[in-house]
Amino acid sequence: MEKRKFRTITLLADIVILTVSFLAMVWTKPASLRSYLPSHAPFFLGLALMWIIVSLVNGKMHRGKIINFTTLFTRVLTSNIIAISITALVMYSIRTLAYSRTVVLGTALLATFLELVFGSVYMAYKKAVVQDYEEYDKYKTYKKPSEYDLVKKVNGKGERKDEHTEVNPGIALAIEKECGSEMALAILKMTCSNFTDRVAVLSTTTVFNITSLAKEEYDYIINLHKINDIKRLDSFLDAVNSKLIVKGFLFCCVETKDQRKHRLLKKYPPVLNHIYYFFDFIVKRILPKLKFTRGLYIFLTRGENTVLSRAETLGRISRAGFRIKQESFIGNLLCIEARKIDEPLPINENVYGPLIALSRIGRDGNMIKVYKLRTMHPYSEYIQNYVYEMHDLQDGGKFKNDFRITSWGAICRKIFLDELPMLMNYFRGDMKLVGVRPLSKQYFELYRTAVRERRIKYKPGLIPPFYADMPMDLDSIQSSELKYLDSFDRHPFFTDFRYFWKSTWNILFRKARSN
Repeated sequence: MEKRKFRTITLLADIVILTVSFLAMVWTKPASLRSYLPSHAPFFLGLALMWIIVSLVNGKMHRGKIINFTTLFTRVLTSNIIAISITALVMYSIRTLAYSRTVVLGTALLATFLELVFGSVYMAYKKAVVQDYEEYDKYKTYKKPSEYDLVKKVNGKGERKDEHTEVNPGIALAIEKECGSEMALAILKMTCSNFTDRVAVLSTTTVFNITSLAKEEYDYIINLHKINDIKRLDSFLDAVNSKLIVKGFLFCCVETKDQRKHRLLKKYPPVLNHIYYFFDFIVKRILPKLKFTRGLYIFLTRGENTVLSRAETLGRISRAGFRIKQESFIGNLLCIEARKIDEPLPINENVYGPLIALSRIGRDGNMIKVYKLRTMHPYSEYIQNYVYEMHDLQDGGKFKNDFRITSWGAICRKIFLDELPMLMNYFRGDMKLVGVRPLSKQYFELYRTAVRERRIKYKPGLIPPFYADMPMDLDSIQSSELKYLDSFDRHPFFTDFRYFWKSTWNILFRKARSN
């Protein structure tokens, strides 16, 4: 299976390289594409056919025969020389001599060069293995865990410690009828311990079907339709909240963005799948997030099959007054069980903008708005406690396995691009240049009471003591801040001056970065 996949990928890559080489050579001619493209098309088709046949016969596209740089150069050069020689011989035998030598020879030479370049890069990639086997476990630790790894670590396969009660046959039948026996069994295993006689099983995308439920209150609402198709998701979740008793349960499922990517790449042939995914990413991920293209997105998709990250999904559910109880991948969907603990928080309509204002604790305990570039998925602020409870803190005091951070956001944090908008807080007077970090309420509560009472007496800063002392855990972070505050009380100017340059040195030369 792997060899067949490798052969398919190399075949498509070979065709692309040959086509690009031919068009590049035609473009060099004075008459360009208008004249040379139609007249040299038979040559290109003949060369492409012979190129592929010889490559397959000679083993150029066979993973088992190309094992190092020597075999790579040997197979590529011999295959391409044979292919161009046979093509030239056929052209001569049928007296077709009007082709440009620049186009004929240039196409073969450029294609051979490109194959050797890309082939060498591939071989270098395959040979780049971890040499220090004693460090391999550390390498695996630093490797970012997948979405499946995180869910499995947090909640396993949906198994619960409490004993399952007898399942109402009508409920089991309704679930099985909608999603099949195998998935129904997995859902019941995940949820049935909470079933009572007040359970509603639906497969809907509309608020009306929730508000129209017969009973005023339910203990459990199960929606089997993936929430990607719900156009007014926040309002839908608020409606579910209104129909549940306090400590009642919601069960729903979603196709996450990672699952969607995996499905699309698996659905289409190699190369074509990445081309399709590129355009899908533009339409589904970029258009809805820009205000001036959102209307075009609605027109093209009718707002259906929205792409949702795991972080955004959990955040939306949490905002609606629920606490996440468990997650489990069932089939091709992420299934979530959540418990109602409160009324919904206000809906935030502007959730996709690049600039965000975060509520942070400032001087005297007053809440201030700290401006940053968005580095997390929308609604991530609602699941900060959940991430902490599930994964705790890593070295440096940041949340471990923080799946809320986007790929682009991780890059921004490495180069401090996300913190540039905080200069607005500096000019507004909310913050000073050097000082303790402005903390969210959830993170602030992790500090010792004495440290909390001490740090709110000071204005927070753009550059925290963390970058000067580089502490490794929460206790050492608090000690670092207390040491800075003690020094600041004695010599304010010289303390900030010293911490500024020490932090700058660590950032530039000791790779002190935010994760």
